[in-house]
Amino acid sequence: MSQIIYKIVPEALWREAERNGRFIGAPVDAADGFIHFSSGDQARETAAKHFAGQTGLLLVAIDGAKLDDALKYEVSRGGALFPHLYGPLDLEAVVWVQPLPLGTDGLHQFPMLEAE
Repeated sequence: MSQIIYKIVPEALWREAERNGRFIGAPVDAADGFIHFSSGDQARETAAKHFAGQTGLLLVAIDGAKLDDALKYEVSRGGALFPHLYGPLDLEAVVWVQPLPLGTDGLHQFPMLEAE
């Protein structure tokens, strides 16, 4: 299983995290009690299911190995294991941040992701 995990996040929320030095999650994360992430092979489906048609998004790649025991892989959509972080995300674990634009087909245009 890849150690790189991904978070789709509105740019304004991410820029706030950069100013604060840590990411505490989106409102859905706060409601669920953990920060939702996706593996490389789950990210496109996550975008389609939870962010369809949304613009102004960023794709954040995180080194899951730097999250220690706070990162748990738990059963979620369709019985698949999804990475969940119980606590704030230390930005030192971030590998890169890229825009996640919509293509002319209305789908988000992803860069090549690890584990694809």
